[in-house]
Amino acid sequence: MLAWSGFLTIGVILALLLTNRVAAVVALVAVPIVFALISGYSLSDIGEFVSDGLGGVVGVTVMFVFAITYFGIMRDAGMFDPLIKRIVRWAGNAPVTICVATTVLAMVAHLDGAGATTFLVTIPAMMPLFDRLGLSRLTLTVCVGMGAGTMNLLPWAGPTARAAATTNVSANDLWVPLIPAQIAGMLTALGIAWFLGRREQRRLSTVGLKSGAPQAVATERSENSATPDSDVSDPPVADNGSPQTAPDETAGLVLTEEEAELRRPKLLWFNALLTVALLVCLVVGVAPPEMLFLVAAVIALIVNYPGLEKQTSRIEAHATGAMLMATTLLAAGAFLGVLEGSGMITAMAETAASAVPAGAAPSLPLIAGMLGVPLSLLFGPDAYYFGVLPVLNALGTEYGVSAVEITQASLLGQETVGFPISPLTGSFYLLVGLAQVDIGKHIRALFGWAWLLSIIMLVTAVVTGVISIGVGS
Repeated sequence: MLAWSGFLTIGVILALLLTNRVAAVVALVAVPIVFALISGYSLSDIGEFVSDGLGGVVGVTVMFVFAITYFGIMRDAGMFDPLIKRIVRWAGNAPVTICVATTVLAMVAHLDGAGATTFLVTIPAMMPLFDRLGLSRLTLTVCVGMGAGTMNLLPWAGPTARAAATTNVSANDLWVPLIPAQIAGMLTALGIAWFLGRREQRRLSTVGLKSGAPQAVATERSENSATPDSDVSDPPVADNGSPQTAPDETAGLVLTEEEAELRRPKLLWFNALLTVALLVCLVVGVAPPEMLFLVAAVIALIVNYPGLEKQTSRIEAHATGAMLMATTLLAAGAFLGVLEGSGMITAMAETAASAVPAGAAPSLPLIAGMLGVPLSLLFGPDAYYFGVLPVLNALGTEYGVSAVEITQASLLGQETVGFPISPLTGSFYLLVGLAQVDIGKHIRALFGWAWLLSIIMLVTAVVTGVISIGVGS
């Protein structure tokens, strides 16, 4: 009875999340409570389950709230502006450097772990350069997606925070062993960007375009291009038949009056050193991540925006994004608390274990890692990390396979490298919308490269001993 209650609980939650019927908070809280009542538990019992579950996600929730606040303050203060300007200038007019610079810019912009911010910074900054030379906008979205995807593994990014809540393991503990794999993914992404730039250069030469020269009429490029990933929408064309361009030095950095007032150029080096110190402390583990981000956010507020009114304004400016994720994590804690406290998760694992061949169970981390990117097309981050992963972890535990390994393997693809191709994430639509490319063509253009990145990261994790090959641990 408990096993079926558990499967039905997860099934209903997945159905609600995948069809966007209700908010994640509603599904994660209401459904398990209803099925726990059906299974015979009293409201008092369920209250204890929920309390235990909330205790396991408080640290992750606090870390996420203050991480969003901290990086939001750094962005408001303009810490990333000089780097963005240098990257745009370095890109120049060569397709190879433009593609590599685009990927680097996406990595830098994604330091705050927010996909929407990354796309809002990188697409407007680099699209004028792509259009001026006649480069494919799909190449633009592929480069941006790879850069953002490899950085989405950071402990304050959504997937790692969700995974930490599910496994009751610190996000920092999940991330630090995966740093070599993440670095391998970043280097591979830059290599792919270099290859894509070379491919674009060859394509342009075949249609009579020279790097740095004004491109031919967009329609001619569209008709003569032999590549399947040519732009869905053409760049704006001026009266003389050549595409309109934007000044490189202002690309992506045109500020509103309010944004200009928030900039703190005199505090650039202080903010940069504070951020470096924060990242070093996170990697070394001198204190819990939630404490590090809390202290860093307080210091950043005091130094950059002294005074009650300014500090309150900055907190309110970033409260919406932080609280949306915080409420989801707390709801996930309630959901997991009910599943674990009621015994549903154990009953589900025992039932699933009886149906899985014993020889296949030790390979669960590899299976989860290999299928991470494809599963990003089917499961959003909430559905996978709060619905699918708990069952996989419980099943692995039945056979002595580390739940941490299954979780880390999942993080190497599922909604990390895979999130820029996932129609189940809101920022995905921002990416394709800003670049004005067809959704299907974007997915086809990025899918293979994203999967390759994920596999290379998985292999690196195996080589470095983070994930075992077919051996229980």
